[in-house]
Amino acid sequence: MRESGALEAEAGLAGAARGADASGPAGPVEGARAGGPLGEGAPLGEAGPGGLSGDPREDLRRLVARASDGGVPRLARMRRDYTGSRGARDEGSQASVLILFGMVGGELSVLLTQRAATLRTHAGQVAFPGGRQDPGDDDAVAAAVREAEEETGLVPGDYTVLGALDPVPVAVSGYLVTPVIGWWDSPRVLDPVDAAETARVFTVPVSELLRPEVRVRTELRRGTSVFKGPGFEVSETLVWGFTGFLLEAVLEELGWAGPAAPERTINPLDY
Repeated sequence: MRESGALEAEAGLAGAARGADASGPAGPVEGARAGGPLGEGAPLGEAGPGGLSGDPREDLRRLVARASDGGVPRLARMRRDYTGSRGARDEGSQASVLILFGMVGGELSVLLTQRAATLRTHAGQVAFPGGRQDPGDDDAVAAAVREAEEETGLVPGDYTVLGALDPVPVAVSGYLVTPVIGWWDSPRVLDPVDAAETARVFTVPVSELLRPEVRVRTELRRGTSVFKGPGFEVSETLVWGFTGFLLEAVLEELGWAGPAAPERTINPLDY
C-alpha cells in the first residue's frame, strides 16, 4: 500500500464541510451578529493557548521576511513532498490563495470560505479565498486579492497585503499555489458575491484552531493508496486537504502552535 501526504482529488485547494450552519466560538463572520459587534472582546495582545504574541501582525511580517530570506521550512517540506506534481511548474498552472488574519470580535481570526454544495467539483469544501492566476494578473499577489474580492466582497481598503510565501505544488491538480499573507485592517460582515460559487464566508478564531481537541488526522483511501494529512474540526467544519496542510504549516511557522499529535483519525468523506 502506498502511503502519501499528497492531496486527494476531493481536496484540491480546500477541505470538507459538514454544513453551512455554524455556531460556537469558531463561528462564521455572519455569526458575529450573534456574538457581538466586530471589535468587541479581549484586547489585542492577550496571550492565547498556543503562545500568541502581543503583536500578531508583526509575527506575520516576520514570517514573510523569512520567506524572502531563504524560505519557510514547513512549506519547503511541502514542496519536497509534492515535487512530483504533474504540470505544477507550467506557467498556466499558477494559483494563489489569500491567508487573511485580523481581529474579529476582539479575537485574532482567519478568513475562510465554503464552496457551494451544487458545484461539480469540491462541492461544500472549505478553502482560503483564491484561485487560478488569469492572464491579466500581474503576479501571484494580484491573483490572490482579485479572487478574494470576487468571492467574498472584500475591497482594497479592508486589508493590507504583507507579502507572499514560497509557492507550494499541489500533487493531484498540478497547480503551483502561492500563499499570500494579509492583515484585515477593517473586519466586517462579508457575504458571498456569487452564491452559485460560494456558500458562505466565515472566520475561525486562531485560539480555536490551537485547541488540541480540534486537531485531527485525516485519512482517505483510494484503492491501494492512502492519503494522510492534518485537519481541524472547527465550527461544524472539517478543514483538511491542502487547506489543512497550509493552515497547520503557517500556524507552526508563526510559533502560534506546536507540532500536533492528534488522537483521532477521520475519513473526510464520512464527515
